[in-house]
Amino acid sequence: MLFSSTTFLFIFLPVILAVYFVCPKRFRNLVLLIGSLLFYAWGEPRYILVMLATILVNYILALVCASCKEKGKETGAKAAVIGTVVFSIGMLAFFKYSNFFLSNINGSIGKMVGFSIPLLKIALPLGISFYTFQTLSYTIDVYRGEVKPQRNLLHLATYVCLFPQLIAGPIVRYRTVAGELEQRQESFALFGSGVRRFVTGLGKKVLLANTAGSIFQMIGDMGDSQLSVALYWMASIAYTFQIYFDFSGYSDMAIGLGRMFGFQFLENFDYPYSSKSITEFWRRWHMSLSSWFRDYIYIPLGGNRKSSGRTFINLFIVWFLTGFWHGASWNFIIWGLYFFVLLMIEKAGLLKWLEKMPKALGHVYTMFFVNLSWVIFSYDTLEVLGRVLKRMFGFGGLPVWNTTSTYVLLSYLLIFLIMAFAAIPLPKKLIKRVGDVLPERGKETIALLAEACGLLIILLLATSCLASDAFNPFLYFRF
Repeated sequence: MLFSSTTFLFIFLPVILAVYFVCPKRFRNLVLLIGSLLFYAWGEPRYILVMLATILVNYILALVCASCKEKGKETGAKAAVIGTVVFSIGMLAFFKYSNFFLSNINGSIGKMVGFSIPLLKIALPLGISFYTFQTLSYTIDVYRGEVKPQRNLLHLATYVCLFPQLIAGPIVRYRTVAGELEQRQESFALFGSGVRRFVTGLGKKVLLANTAGSIFQMIGDMGDSQLSVALYWMASIAYTFQIYFDFSGYSDMAIGLGRMFGFQFLENFDYPYSSKSITEFWRRWHMSLSSWFRDYIYIPLGGNRKSSGRTFINLFIVWFLTGFWHGASWNFIIWGLYFFVLLMIEKAGLLKWLEKMPKALGHVYTMFFVNLSWVIFSYDTLEVLGRVLKRMFGFGGLPVWNTTSTYVLLSYLLIFLIMAFAAIPLPKKLIKRVGDVLPERGKETIALLAEACGLLIILLLATSCLASDAFNPFLYFRF
Protein backbone atom coordinates (compact mmCIF):
# COMPACT_ATOMS: atom_id res chain seq x y z
CA MET A 1 0.00 0.00 0.00
CA LEU A 2 1.38 3.38 -0.99
CA PHE A 3 1.03 6.51 1.12
CA SER A 4 0.13 8.24 -2.13
CA SER A 5 -2.86 6.03 -2.88
CA THR A 6 -6.55 6.73 -2.44
CA THR A 7 -6.91 3.49 -0.43
CA PHE A 8 -4.38 4.71 2.12
CA LEU A 9 -5.55 8.33 2.20
CA PHE A 10 -9.28 7.75 2.45
CA ILE A 11 -9.65 4.32 4.05
CA PHE A 12 -6.62 2.98 5.91
CA LEU A 13 -5.35 6.21 7.51
CA PRO A 14 -8.73 7.57 8.72
CA VAL A 15 -9.69 4.17 10.16
CA ILE A 16 -6.44 3.59 12.04
CA LEU A 17 -6.42 7.18 13.37
CA ALA A 18 -9.98 6.79 14.62
CA VAL A 19 -9.31 3.45 16.30
CA TYR A 20 -6.01 4.67 17.75
CA PHE A 21 -7.43 7.77 19.45
CA VAL A 22 -10.59 6.02 20.65
CA CYS A 23 -8.56 3.32 22.42
CA PRO A 24 -7.10 3.84 25.89
CA LYS A 25 -3.40 4.70 25.88
CA ARG A 26 -2.33 1.26 27.11
CA PHE A 27 -3.73 -0.35 23.94
CA ARG A 28 -2.39 2.14 21.40
CA ASN A 29 0.85 0.29 20.66
CA LEU A 30 -1.23 -2.82 19.98
CA VAL A 31 -3.43 -0.83 17.59
CA LEU A 32 -0.34 0.47 15.79
CA LEU A 33 1.17 -3.01 15.58
CA ILE A 34 -1.98 -4.61 14.17
CA GLY A 35 -2.48 -1.72 11.76
CA SER A 36 1.16 -1.90 10.66
CA LEU A 37 0.93 -5.65 10.03
CA LEU A 38 -2.21 -5.10 7.95
CA PHE A 39 -0.42 -2.33 6.06
CA TYR A 40 2.50 -4.66 5.32
CA ALA A 41 0.25 -7.61 4.46
CA TRP A 42 -1.50 -5.49 1.84
CA GLY A 43 1.57 -5.83 -0.36
CA GLU A 44 3.59 -8.73 1.10
CA PRO A 45 1.45 -11.14 3.20
CA ARG A 46 3.89 -14.03 2.67
CA TYR A 47 6.84 -12.23 4.21
CA ILE A 48 5.29 -11.09 7.48
CA LEU A 49 6.81 -14.20 9.06
CA VAL A 50 10.29 -13.13 7.91
CA MET A 51 9.90 -9.77 9.62
CA LEU A 52 8.41 -11.30 12.78
CA ALA A 53 11.22 -13.87 12.93
CA THR A 54 13.78 -11.06 12.69
CA ILE A 55 12.05 -9.21 15.52
CA LEU A 56 11.86 -12.31 17.74
CA VAL A 57 15.51 -13.30 17.24
CA ASN A 58 16.72 -9.77 18.00
CA TYR A 59 14.40 -9.50 21.00
CA ILE A 60 15.72 -12.73 22.54
CA LEU A 61 19.39 -12.17 21.76
CA ALA A 62 19.29 -8.57 23.01
CA LEU A 63 17.98 -9.86 26.35
CA VAL A 64 20.69 -12.52 26.40
CA CYS A 65 23.31 -9.90 25.57
CA ALA A 66 22.14 -7.57 28.36
CA SER A 67 22.01 -10.43 30.87
CA CYS A 68 25.56 -11.50 29.99
CA LYS A 69 26.79 -7.92 30.31
CA GLU A 70 25.23 -7.62 33.77
CA LYS A 71 26.96 -10.82 34.85
CA GLY A 72 30.30 -9.77 33.37
CA LYS A 73 30.20 -12.50 30.71
CA GLU A 74 31.61 -10.51 27.83
CA THR A 75 32.09 -13.57 25.63
CA GLY A 76 28.40 -14.46 25.93
CA ALA A 77 27.37 -10.87 25.15
CA LYS A 78 29.56 -10.81 22.02
CA ALA A 79 28.19 -14.18 20.95
CA ALA A 80 24.63 -12.83 21.24
CA VAL A 81 25.47 -9.79 19.10
CA ILE A 82 27.27 -11.91 16.53
CA GLY A 83 24.20 -14.15 16.47
CA THR A 84 21.92 -11.23 15.62
CA VAL A 85 24.31 -9.99 12.92
CA VAL A 86 24.63 -13.45 11.34
CA PHE A 87 20.87 -14.06 11.40
CA SER A 88 19.77 -10.61 10.23
CA ILE A 89 22.44 -10.18 7.55
CA GLY A 90 21.92 -13.81 6.56
CA MET A 91 18.21 -13.22 5.95
CA LEU A 92 18.96 -10.04 4.01
CA ALA A 93 21.64 -11.76 1.95
CA PHE A 94 19.43 -14.75 1.17
CA PHE A 95 16.44 -12.77 -0.06
CA LYS A 96 18.24 -9.82 -1.62
CA TYR A 97 21.56 -11.12 -2.92
CA SER A 98 21.24 -14.88 -3.58
CA ASN A 99 20.32 -14.52 -7.24
CA PHE A 100 22.96 -11.83 -7.74
CA PHE A 101 25.71 -14.17 -6.56
CA LEU A 102 24.28 -17.14 -8.47
CA SER A 103 24.04 -15.10 -11.67
CA ASN A 104 27.66 -13.99 -11.36
CA ILE A 105 28.83 -17.53 -10.62
CA ASN A 106 26.93 -18.77 -13.67
CA GLY A 107 28.38 -16.00 -15.80
CA SER A 108 32.00 -16.63 -14.79
CA ILE A 109 32.82 -20.05 -13.32
CA GLY A 110 29.70 -21.66 -14.81
CA LYS A 111 30.72 -20.75 -18.36
CA MET A 112 34.21 -22.15 -17.90
CA VAL A 113 33.13 -25.54 -16.52
CA GLY A 114 29.86 -25.77 -18.40
CA PHE A 115 27.21 -25.71 -15.71
CA SER A 116 24.47 -23.34 -14.55
CA ILE A 117 22.94 -23.11 -11.09
CA PRO A 118 19.17 -22.45 -11.25
CA LEU A 119 18.17 -19.09 -9.78
CA LEU A 120 15.95 -19.05 -6.72
CA LYS A 121 12.31 -18.18 -7.26
CA ILE A 122 12.06 -15.71 -4.40
CA ALA A 123 10.85 -12.12 -4.20
CA LEU A 124 12.46 -9.37 -2.18
CA PRO A 125 10.44 -8.75 1.02
CA LEU A 126 9.32 -5.13 1.19
CA GLY A 127 11.37 -2.99 3.54
CA ILE A 128 13.82 -5.75 4.51
CA SER A 129 16.84 -3.47 3.99
CA PHE A 130 15.34 -0.91 6.37
CA TYR A 131 14.00 -3.10 9.16
CA THR A 132 17.19 -5.23 9.13
CA PHE A 133 19.26 -2.13 9.86
CA GLN A 134 16.82 -1.03 12.57
CA THR A 135 16.92 -4.34 14.43
CA LEU A 136 20.71 -4.53 14.11
CA SER A 137 21.17 -1.03 15.51
CA TYR A 138 18.90 -1.92 18.43
CA THR A 139 20.85 -5.03 19.47
CA ILE A 140 24.25 -3.41 18.91
CA ASP A 141 23.19 -0.41 21.02
CA VAL A 142 22.10 -2.80 23.78
CA TYR A 143 25.55 -4.42 23.65
CA ARG A 144 27.23 -1.00 23.78
CA GLY A 145 25.12 -0.04 26.79
CA GLU A 146 23.57 2.89 24.95
CA VAL A 147 20.00 1.61 25.42
CA LYS A 148 18.35 -0.81 27.79
CA PRO A 149 16.87 -3.97 26.30
CA GLN A 150 13.15 -3.79 25.61
CA ARG A 151 11.52 -6.49 27.72
CA ASN A 152 8.07 -5.94 26.26
CA LEU A 153 7.96 -7.79 22.94
CA LEU A 154 4.90 -5.76 21.87
CA HIS A 155 6.82 -2.50 22.20
CA LEU A 156 9.80 -3.79 20.21
CA ALA A 157 7.54 -5.21 17.50
CA THR A 158 5.71 -1.88 17.30
CA TYR A 159 9.03 -0.07 16.85
CA VAL A 160 10.14 -2.31 13.98
CA CYS A 161 6.74 -2.64 12.27
CA LEU A 162 5.62 0.98 12.68
CA PHE A 163 3.98 1.53 9.30
CA PRO A 164 5.06 5.16 8.66
CA GLN A 165 8.71 4.08 8.34
CA LEU A 166 8.41 0.33 7.71
CA ILE A 167 8.66 0.14 3.92
CA ALA A 168 11.16 2.82 2.89
CA GLY A 169 12.51 4.46 6.02
CA PRO A 170 13.83 6.71 7.31
CA ILE A 171 15.95 4.29 9.36
CA VAL A 172 14.61 5.10 12.82
CA ARG A 173 16.90 3.96 15.62
CA TYR A 174 15.42 2.48 18.77
CA ARG A 175 17.16 5.06 20.97
CA THR A 176 15.25 7.84 19.13
CA VAL A 177 11.80 6.47 20.01
CA ALA A 178 12.48 4.32 23.10
CA GLY A 179 10.81 6.77 25.45
CA GLU A 180 7.89 7.38 23.10
CA LEU A 181 7.20 3.65 22.84
CA GLU A 182 6.70 3.52 26.59
CA GLN A 183 4.93 6.83 27.06
CA ARG A 184 4.24 9.54 24.50
CA GLN A 185 2.15 12.66 24.58
CA GLU A 186 -0.07 13.17 21.56
CA SER A 187 -1.31 16.72 21.13
CA PHE A 188 -3.30 18.87 18.69
CA ALA A 189 -0.16 20.90 17.94
CA LEU A 190 1.91 17.81 17.15
CA PHE A 191 -0.92 16.27 15.14
CA GLY A 192 -1.35 19.48 13.14
CA SER A 193 2.39 19.63 12.50
CA GLY A 194 2.19 16.03 11.28
CA VAL A 195 -0.65 16.80 8.89
CA ARG A 196 1.26 19.76 7.43
CA ARG A 197 4.37 17.64 6.93
CA PHE A 198 2.41 14.75 5.44
CA VAL A 199 0.57 16.92 2.91
CA THR A 200 3.83 18.63 1.93
CA GLY A 201 5.40 15.24 1.30
CA LEU A 202 2.35 14.08 -0.63
CA GLY A 203 2.66 17.12 -2.88
CA LYS A 204 6.36 16.44 -3.46
CA LYS A 205 5.62 12.85 -4.38
CA VAL A 206 2.50 13.18 -6.53
CA LEU A 207 2.88 16.61 -8.10
CA LEU A 208 6.66 16.73 -8.56
CA ALA A 209 8.23 13.25 -8.41
CA ASN A 210 5.54 11.62 -10.55
CA THR A 211 5.77 14.43 -13.11
CA ALA A 212 9.56 14.14 -13.28
CA GLY A 213 9.26 10.37 -13.56
CA SER A 214 6.82 10.61 -16.45
CA ILE A 215 9.25 12.90 -18.31
CA PHE A 216 12.10 10.43 -17.72
CA GLN A 217 9.95 7.54 -18.91
CA MET A 218 8.68 9.45 -21.94
CA ILE A 219 12.22 10.18 -23.16
CA GLY A 220 13.26 6.61 -22.40
CA ASP A 221 10.45 5.30 -24.61
CA MET A 222 11.58 7.35 -27.64
CA GLY A 223 13.16 5.65 -30.61
CA ASP A 224 16.71 6.40 -31.73
CA SER A 225 15.45 8.57 -34.58
CA GLN A 226 13.91 10.99 -32.04
CA LEU A 227 16.76 11.08 -29.51
CA SER A 228 19.63 13.52 -29.12
CA VAL A 229 22.45 14.19 -26.67
CA ALA A 230 20.40 17.01 -25.16
CA LEU A 231 17.42 14.71 -24.56
CA TYR A 232 19.59 12.26 -22.63
CA TRP A 233 20.68 15.11 -20.37
CA MET A 234 17.06 16.24 -19.93
CA ALA A 235 16.14 12.67 -18.96
CA SER A 236 18.97 12.55 -16.42
CA ILE A 237 17.85 15.87 -14.90
CA ALA A 238 14.27 14.60 -14.72
CA TYR A 239 15.43 11.47 -12.87
CA THR A 240 17.55 13.62 -10.54
CA PHE A 241 14.42 15.51 -9.55
CA GLN A 242 12.29 12.36 -9.43
CA ILE A 243 14.48 10.48 -6.98
CA TYR A 244 14.81 13.50 -4.67
CA PHE A 245 11.13 14.40 -4.54
CA ASP A 246 10.16 10.72 -4.42
CA PHE A 247 12.32 9.81 -1.44
CA SER A 248 12.27 13.11 0.44
CA GLY A 249 8.50 13.24 -0.12
CA TYR A 250 8.15 9.75 1.36
CA SER A 251 10.35 10.77 4.30
CA ASP A 252 8.21 13.87 4.87
CA MET A 253 5.07 11.74 4.86
CA ALA A 254 6.68 9.23 7.25
CA ILE A 255 7.78 12.00 9.65
CA GLY A 256 4.33 13.58 9.44
CA LEU A 257 2.54 10.29 10.14
CA GLY A 258 4.86 9.65 13.06
CA ARG A 259 3.92 13.01 14.58
CA MET A 260 0.21 12.24 14.19
CA PHE A 261 0.75 9.23 16.45
CA GLY A 262 3.04 11.04 18.89
CA PHE A 263 6.47 10.01 17.52
CA GLN A 264 9.29 12.40 16.64
CA PHE A 265 11.42 10.90 13.88
CA LEU A 266 14.71 12.55 12.96
CA GLU A 267 15.08 14.42 9.68
CA ASN A 268 16.28 12.47 6.64
CA PHE A 269 16.93 15.24 4.08
CA ASP A 270 18.24 18.78 4.40
CA TYR A 271 18.04 20.33 0.92
CA PRO A 272 20.88 18.21 -0.50
CA TYR A 273 20.65 19.83 -3.94
CA SER A 274 21.80 23.12 -2.44
CA SER A 275 25.18 21.56 -1.52
CA LYS A 276 28.47 23.02 -2.71
CA SER A 277 30.50 19.80 -2.49
CA ILE A 278 29.94 16.06 -2.58
CA THR A 279 30.99 15.91 1.07
CA GLU A 280 28.24 18.37 1.98
CA PHE A 281 25.76 16.53 -0.24
CA TRP A 282 26.20 13.35 1.80
CA ARG A 283 25.67 15.26 5.01
CA ARG A 284 22.27 16.29 3.67
CA TRP A 285 21.09 13.26 1.63
CA HIS A 286 19.45 10.20 3.29
CA MET A 287 20.95 11.21 6.61
CA SER A 288 19.58 8.21 8.51
CA LEU A 289 21.50 5.84 6.21
CA SER A 290 24.71 7.89 6.21
CA SER A 291 24.77 8.10 9.99
CA TRP A 292 24.01 4.36 10.28
CA PHE A 293 27.03 3.40 8.18
CA ARG A 294 29.16 5.93 10.07
CA ASP A 295 28.19 4.65 13.53
CA TYR A 296 28.01 0.92 12.87
CA ILE A 297 30.60 0.35 10.11
CA TYR A 298 33.03 3.25 9.65
CA ILE A 299 33.79 4.11 13.29
CA PRO A 300 34.05 0.46 14.47
CA LEU A 301 36.51 -0.17 11.62
CA GLY A 302 38.66 2.63 13.02
CA GLY A 303 37.28 5.62 11.16
CA ASN A 304 40.01 8.15 10.45
CA ARG A 305 41.81 7.53 13.75
CA LYS A 306 44.49 5.34 12.21
CA SER A 307 46.78 5.68 9.20
CA SER A 308 45.68 7.35 5.98
CA GLY A 309 45.87 3.97 4.25
CA ARG A 310 43.53 2.42 6.80
CA THR A 311 41.15 5.38 6.47
CA PHE A 312 41.15 4.81 2.70
CA ILE A 313 40.25 1.13 3.19
CA ASN A 314 37.54 1.97 5.74
CA LEU A 315 35.93 4.46 3.38
CA PHE A 316 36.17 1.99 0.50
CA ILE A 317 34.33 -0.64 2.57
CA VAL A 318 31.64 1.83 3.65
CA TRP A 319 30.92 3.06 0.13
CA PHE A 320 31.04 -0.41 -1.37
CA LEU A 321 28.45 -1.50 1.21
CA THR A 322 26.41 1.68 0.72
CA GLY A 323 26.11 0.92 -2.97
CA PHE A 324 25.44 -2.78 -2.44
CA TRP A 325 22.78 -2.01 0.20
CA HIS A 326 20.77 -0.19 -2.43
CA GLY A 327 20.47 -3.17 -4.71
CA ALA A 328 21.84 -6.50 -5.90
CA SER A 329 23.27 -5.16 -9.14
CA TRP A 330 26.69 -4.02 -10.34
CA ASN A 331 25.44 -0.52 -11.15
CA PHE A 332 24.74 0.10 -7.46
CA ILE A 333 28.24 -1.04 -6.50
CA ILE A 334 29.68 1.24 -9.19
CA TRP A 335 27.45 4.05 -7.87
CA GLY A 336 28.80 3.61 -4.33
CA LEU A 337 32.44 3.45 -5.46
CA TYR A 338 31.86 6.47 -7.73
CA PHE A 339 31.05 8.52 -4.63
CA PHE A 340 34.00 6.96 -2.80
CA VAL A 341 36.35 8.26 -5.52
CA LEU A 342 34.79 11.74 -5.49
CA LEU A 343 34.95 11.96 -1.70
CA MET A 344 38.58 10.81 -1.63
CA ILE A 345 39.48 13.47 -4.22
CA GLU A 346 37.78 16.11 -2.07
CA LYS A 347 39.49 14.76 1.03
CA ALA A 348 42.86 14.92 -0.74
CA GLY A 349 42.56 18.68 -1.19
CA LEU A 350 39.78 19.59 -3.60
CA LEU A 351 37.43 20.44 -0.72
CA LYS A 352 39.72 23.29 0.37
CA TRP A 353 39.64 24.71 -3.16
CA LEU A 354 35.86 24.40 -3.28
CA GLU A 355 35.53 26.35 -0.03
CA LYS A 356 37.44 29.25 -1.62
CA MET A 357 35.45 29.20 -4.88
CA PRO A 358 32.28 31.22 -5.47
CA LYS A 359 29.30 29.28 -4.13
CA ALA A 360 27.69 29.11 -7.57
CA LEU A 361 30.68 27.23 -9.01
CA GLY A 362 30.68 24.78 -6.12
CA HIS A 363 26.98 24.19 -6.65
CA VAL A 364 27.40 23.59 -10.40
CA TYR A 365 30.27 21.16 -9.73
CA THR A 366 28.24 19.25 -7.15
CA MET A 367 25.07 18.98 -9.20
CA PHE A 368 26.98 17.87 -12.32
CA PHE A 369 28.47 14.89 -10.50
CA VAL A 370 25.32 14.17 -8.51
CA ASN A 371 23.27 14.19 -11.70
CA LEU A 372 25.76 11.80 -13.30
CA SER A 373 25.54 9.54 -10.25
CA TRP A 374 21.78 9.14 -10.71
CA VAL A 375 22.38 8.01 -14.29
CA ILE A 376 24.54 5.18 -12.90
CA PHE A 377 21.89 4.51 -10.27
CA SER A 378 18.96 4.34 -12.66
CA TYR A 379 20.15 1.66 -15.10
CA ASP A 380 20.71 -1.78 -13.61
CA THR A 381 21.97 -3.29 -16.87
CA LEU A 382 25.60 -2.39 -17.49
CA GLU A 383 25.20 -2.64 -21.25
CA VAL A 384 22.36 -0.10 -21.21
CA LEU A 385 24.23 2.10 -18.74
CA GLY A 386 27.31 2.14 -20.96
CA ARG A 387 25.24 3.06 -24.02
CA VAL A 388 23.47 5.88 -22.18
CA LEU A 389 26.72 7.36 -20.85
CA LYS A 390 28.30 7.24 -24.31
CA ARG A 391 25.34 9.01 -25.84
CA MET A 392 25.27 11.64 -23.10
CA PHE A 393 28.84 12.60 -23.94
CA GLY A 394 28.35 12.57 -27.70
CA PHE A 395 29.85 9.19 -28.60
CA GLY A 396 26.64 7.46 -29.69
CA GLY A 397 26.21 8.93 -33.15
CA LEU A 398 23.27 11.11 -32.11
CA PRO A 399 22.80 14.81 -32.92
CA VAL A 400 23.53 17.21 -30.08
CA TRP A 401 20.15 18.90 -30.62
CA ASN A 402 17.08 18.22 -32.76
CA THR A 403 13.48 19.36 -33.12
CA THR A 404 12.32 16.87 -30.47
CA SER A 405 14.79 18.45 -28.02
CA THR A 406 13.24 21.86 -28.68
CA TYR A 407 9.73 20.50 -28.21
CA VAL A 408 10.55 18.74 -24.92
CA LEU A 409 12.45 21.73 -23.55
CA LEU A 410 9.68 24.22 -24.36
CA SER A 411 7.02 21.82 -23.04
CA TYR A 412 8.70 21.13 -19.70
CA LEU A 413 10.99 24.09 -19.00
CA LEU A 414 8.54 25.66 -16.56
CA ILE A 415 8.13 22.34 -14.72
CA PHE A 416 11.92 21.95 -14.47
CA LEU A 417 12.21 25.48 -13.06
CA ILE A 418 9.46 24.81 -10.50
CA MET A 419 11.20 21.60 -9.39
CA ALA A 420 14.57 23.37 -9.14
CA PHE A 421 12.93 26.11 -7.06
CA ALA A 422 11.25 23.55 -4.77
CA ALA A 423 14.51 21.62 -4.22
CA ILE A 424 16.31 24.53 -2.50
CA PRO A 425 15.60 26.44 0.75
CA LEU A 426 14.57 29.65 -1.07
CA PRO A 427 10.77 29.06 -0.91
CA LYS A 428 11.00 28.50 2.85
CA LYS A 429 12.99 31.73 3.25
CA LEU A 430 10.53 33.69 1.10
CA ILE A 431 7.56 32.45 3.13
CA LYS A 432 9.34 33.51 6.32
CA ARG A 433 10.03 36.98 4.90
CA VAL A 434 6.41 37.40 3.85
CA GLY A 435 5.38 36.41 7.37
CA ASP A 436 7.78 38.98 8.84
CA VAL A 437 6.22 41.86 6.89
CA LEU A 438 2.62 41.02 7.77
CA PRO A 439 0.96 43.49 10.15
CA GLU A 440 1.21 42.40 13.79
CA ARG A 441 -2.53 42.61 14.27
CA GLY A 442 -4.04 39.37 13.03
CA LYS A 443 -0.63 38.17 11.80
CA GLU A 444 -1.00 34.68 13.26
CA THR A 445 -4.52 34.25 11.90
CA ILE A 446 -3.53 35.37 8.40
CA ALA A 447 -0.52 33.01 8.43
CA LEU A 448 -2.65 30.06 9.56
CA LEU A 449 -5.32 30.73 6.94
CA ALA A 450 -2.74 31.09 4.18
CA GLU A 451 -1.04 27.86 5.23
CA ALA A 452 -4.34 26.00 5.46
CA CYS A 453 -5.36 27.20 1.99
CA GLY A 454 -2.00 26.21 0.55
CA LEU A 455 -2.15 22.73 2.08
CA LEU A 456 -5.74 22.26 0.93
CA ILE A 457 -4.79 23.19 -2.63
CA ILE A 458 -1.88 20.71 -2.56
CA LEU A 459 -4.15 17.97 -1.18
CA LEU A 460 -6.85 18.60 -3.79
CA LEU A 461 -4.35 18.70 -6.66
CA ALA A 462 -2.59 15.55 -5.43
CA THR A 463 -5.89 13.69 -4.97
CA SER A 464 -7.02 14.75 -8.41
CA CYS A 465 -3.77 13.46 -9.94
CA LEU A 466 -4.04 10.16 -8.07
CA ALA A 467 -7.60 9.67 -9.29
CA SER A 468 -6.66 10.27 -12.92
CA ASP A 469 -3.09 8.92 -13.26
CA ALA A 470 -1.89 5.34 -12.83
CA PHE A 471 1.80 6.40 -12.84
CA ASN A 472 2.63 6.39 -9.13
CA PRO A 473 5.79 4.38 -8.35
CA PHE A 474 7.92 4.68 -5.21
CA LEU A 475 11.55 4.27 -6.27
CA TYR A 476 12.86 3.21 -2.88
CA PHE A 477 10.36 0.38 -2.49
CA ARG A 478 12.70 -1.82 -4.53
CA PHE A 479 15.44 -1.57 -1.89
